[in-house]
Amino acid sequence: MKIAFIGLGNMGGGMAANLVKAGHTVSAFDLSEDALALAKANGCETFTAASEAVAGVEAVVSMLPNGAIVKSVYTKEVFGNAPKGAVFLDCSTIDVETAKDVNEQATKAGYEMVDAPVSGGIAAANGGTLTFMVGGTKSAFERAEPILQDMGKAVIHAGDAGAGQTAKICNNMLLAVHMIGTCEAMRMAQNLGLDPQTFYEISSQSSGYNWSLNAYTPMPDTGVESPADNGYQGGFATALMLKDLRLAMEAAEKSDSAVPLSARAANLYESFDGAGNGALDFSAIIKTY
Repeated sequence: MKIAFIGLGNMGGGMAANLVKAGHTVSAFDLSEDALALAKANGCETFTAASEAVAGVEAVVSMLPNGAIVKSVYTKEVFGNAPKGAVFLDCSTIDVETAKDVNEQATKAGYEMVDAPVSGGIAAANGGTLTFMVGGTKSAFERAEPILQDMGKAVIHAGDAGAGQTAKICNNMLLAVHMIGTCEAMRMAQNLGLDPQTFYEISSQSSGYNWSLNAYTPMPDTGVESPADNGYQGGFATALMLKDLRLAMEAAEKSDSAVPLSARAANLYESFDGAGNGALDFSAIIKTY
């Protein structure tokens, strides 16, 4: 299949490379010359304009920074330049309303589209083990699913347009809360004289079990290997977690949802990011305790 890929950053670069490995012909676009050079080295054909990259393709995949850019790229560069009947897969994490709006405009322009944000981080993007949460019609999902499977380990249809974004921001809101809770518990146990590894062995096999503790231990030299063992480099950056939390707080307000714990988590990550820690993995928030 001929696929255009727009947005070749830390996530998109690896995703595009995996589509090439799966046998697709990939037309790639990014504003960064370095990103384009890497994509070319990975087997993509590169373009200096998104409108050129989408010409003659059967599908367009995007991984972009925010909703405003997603809307601009699709309405100004993709609609009308991609062939009628192409399917669009936006894998960016954006607000629900923009996802629904762009999907509606795509439908009116004669295209099918899904919002398909991801979970898994840079390592999963490079390794082709992402989880995709997909919003869109059944028809659009069925067309998008095999493309997403070539970049991930799990592809889940969450519902209609915007449902993928809803699932993503709610999931990451939960992740922020249990990461902070894990950090607080581990540090308190240590302060009370309990060896962190001993606490890990107990809690990870009892009612304290959770992903942040068991699969992403935030304390160095404790539990499983994680970004904590690499100076909190790599993984899921604090700035990206904060972006998702801001989207979650916006959605909570619009839906009149009570989220006091999540709101506190958002405040804590705002402070941590504001102190210059945006590039560190989000588990580095344990440093504040």
